[in-house]
Amino acid sequence: MKDVSGRTALLRATVVVVAAGGLRALTYRAVATEAGVSHGLVRHHFGTRDQLVAEAMEYAIHTSLRDSNMLNDALTPDEFAGGIESLADREASIQSFQYELLLESRRRPELRPLAELHYRAYRDAISRQLARLGVDDADLTELIWFALDGIVFKQLIISEDVTPAVRRIRQLVAAAGSPA
Repeated sequence: MKDVSGRTALLRATVVVVAAGGLRALTYRAVATEAGVSHGLVRHHFGTRDQLVAEAMEYAIHTSLRDSNMLNDALTPDEFAGGIESLADREASIQSFQYELLLESRRRPELRPLAELHYRAYRDAISRQLARLGVDDADLTELIWFALDGIVFKQLIISEDVTPAVRRIRQLVAAAGSPA
């Protein structure tokens, strides 16, 4: 059986390394240094750099969704986007890591499946939450996904008050879930 906590520490270290220096900075040594272990341990757990990147993306997506309330079973329209507001502030390295990979996938087609995984996971999580709120509108799901993605990306670059945008998202969700 694999050491889950050790793997998690290495995945977290991978996220930090890539968030700080991009994929070009990602080496077994850099991850090992960040995690405080020998670089051989990184290779032992993941085998290849590509496997390390893939598992780190899965880790980042899961962690981000969990921290944003997108995996909770019962949310109100007011709570729906609440976790997104400060997500970039709380987990900037997780978000930066994902955007680094998304941008790099334009240059490296072998990373495209990870980009597709990213977008599919977030879109599906939003769709599930909207369905729980009584909203069955694929176009609204897309609009909210694009808005939330843009909010997080912008917050990574220029942290400004996003309250008006998030308030409007909540209003749209509440109106779409209300009985006619």
